[in-house]
Amino acid sequence: MAEKDQKAAAPKKRTNPAQFVQQVRQETAKVTWPTRQETMTTTLMVFVMVVIVSLFFLAVDQVLKLGITALLGLEF
Repeated sequence: MAEKDQKAAAPKKRTNPAQFVQQVRQETAKVTWPTRQETMTTTLMVFVMVVIVSLFFLAVDQVLKLGITALLGLEF
């Protein structure tokens, strides 16, 4: 238990900016980047879902408006 405390308390070695940039490049090289087709398909799906959800909330808003105006007897 004491060994873990000593290891945890030991200061970490600092990385200089050049090493940091090198490590970032190494990690970036490991990333599997999406193809242009995958990016376009995903973007299109996001736009489609935004339209669908917007229409859903428009419908819910209109139903609630109709119910509240009927309940309160208001006319617009």
